[in-house]
Amino acid sequence: MKKIIKNGTIVTASDTYQAEILIEDGKIVQIGTNLSAIGAEVIDAKGCLVFPGGIDPHTHLDMPFGGTVTKDDFESGTIAAAFGGTTTIIDFCLTNKGEPLKNAIQTWHEKSKDKAVIDYSFHLMISEINDKVLNELPQVIHDEGITSFKVFMAYKNVFQSDDETLFKTFVTAKELGALVMVHAENGDVIDYLTKKALAEGKTDPIYHALTRPAELEGEATGRAARMCGLADSQLYVVHVSCAEAVKQITEARKKGFNVWGETCPQYLVLDQSYLEKPNFEGAKYVWSPPLREKWNQEVLWNALKNGELHTFGSDQCSFDFKGQKELGRGDFTKIPNGGPMIEDRLTILFSEGVKKGRISLNQFVDLVSTRAAKLFGLFPKKGTIAIGADADIVIFDPNIERVISAETHHMAVDYNAFEGMKVIGEPVSVLVRGEYVIKDKQFVGKPGSGQYLKRAKFNMNAPIHQNETLSI
Repeated sequence: MKKIIKNGTIVTASDTYQAEILIEDGKIVQIGTNLSAIGAEVIDAKGCLVFPGGIDPHTHLDMPFGGTVTKDDFESGTIAAAFGGTTTIIDFCLTNKGEPLKNAIQTWHEKSKDKAVIDYSFHLMISEINDKVLNELPQVIHDEGITSFKVFMAYKNVFQSDDETLFKTFVTAKELGALVMVHAENGDVIDYLTKKALAEGKTDPIYHALTRPAELEGEATGRAARMCGLADSQLYVVHVSCAEAVKQITEARKKGFNVWGETCPQYLVLDQSYLEKPNFEGAKYVWSPPLREKWNQEVLWNALKNGELHTFGSDQCSFDFKGQKELGRGDFTKIPNGGPMIEDRLTILFSEGVKKGRISLNQFVDLVSTRAAKLFGLFPKKGTIAIGADADIVIFDPNIERVISAETHHMAVDYNAFEGMKVIGEPVSVLVRGEYVIKDKQFVGKPGSGQYLKRAKFNMNAPIHQNETLSI
């Protein structure tokens, strides 16, 4: 069915203006004034912002970890994402050493089949680089459209890869047209500090943070950036949490290295003190990298404003407090790492960023949607409001005040990391390819309606800067 969105303020990464949008067959077919179409549904967006659907480049749905599985799967997780204004996610596909990559990809297809209510794609974890993997990667890119590879520098004896694997991944990604993502923490030193803490009887959740100091995130970020530069490749640093990592990314970019950084809402509004909450409540805030001392927040905000950090992911990785986080009572290393972030990503950045004057409205759209679309091979189909683009659209009330709470969120998890936080702004309606998923704050979507997205190769010459616009 045709739809016309009227009376709203359209916001893209580069422009803010009054206009109407005509949607037909899932695409934006016209932008202008006084639009009309026979039989079209008219959507009145008066008083609202109209911007491209959010793209969350960092989620972990239905993921096994720490002897359990994340609480939100591709159904509950994408429903919550849609309520939060996200219309596309890119989830991490975990691989096993010695097994064909296609096995892992098939497992993730099975996890998501008939469940996702928004569009989705996958990143692929690289745990080893050998002839079998090298022979399979071109097929992965061609057949699956997976053009981003994830390497862990942390989680020793679980996910962690050595420097040789990381460097070979950079070289291979350069040849094949893929973007290398890293979880940048020094896993070897963390392993030593963790064992030392446990031996000294230091078992509470706060020691998760104290055994993963910011210096080790900074060191790993710098090491990855230097390898990227040496390979003349491309690097995307996930979930940047601290000043040390920001500094390394900034210095690498000044050298001309192709390095980008992502941060997440939890690092902008929560801090290390949350892990000290009594009665084991601190376990709710255990994820990696850990929350940092509060002064890092302003560094991250400035980095977003100044273009030193480039995207805004959720790192959605939810575990119930009861029965899952509690696995780590008496041993912080057994607390499943991760938190529920997917639903509140956009609103927190809008409320704390735009409303408080830390970033502009156009920067907000760039951070939550456009830049990720460009870096991960989805632009201009996704990430903008332009003729020919998918009609992934958020109609957003910028003035409504509300309180975040587990009682009202739509994730399957039993707590909210931002419980009690007052925010301004909320999605009213959310469309994916022209169809409502959220209508007047009610879920009207259908599990399985989300489409798997094959992404284009990484292209250094694609427009990736904030002030560059789509040519029609």
